[in-house]
Amino acid sequence: MMWWIFFSVLALSGLLCLYRVGAGPTPPDRTVAIDIFGTLVVGFCALLGIMEGRDFFLNIAIAWALLSFLGTVALAKYLEGRGFDE
Repeated sequence: MMWWIFFSVLALSGLLCLYRVGAGPTPPDRTVAIDIFGTLVVGFCALLGIMEGRDFFLNIAIAWALLSFLGTVALAKYLEGRGFDE
């Protein structure tokens, strides 16, 4: 029963983040919402890994966290107007 509560909270938070991505008034708001959504995906993968007892999901969570961080940094540099080589 507790697993369904955890997954429901993550799903509701994900829907709220997707709403903020669509209705965000500024690009930085959308960037933060995308970053939080990536964190929720990592949490979802971690819960699946714990529930199933497989480390495959944790590997996916680590890879997703790294890609989410790199994407957020790249988007922040783009929104700031700087090049990727600076």
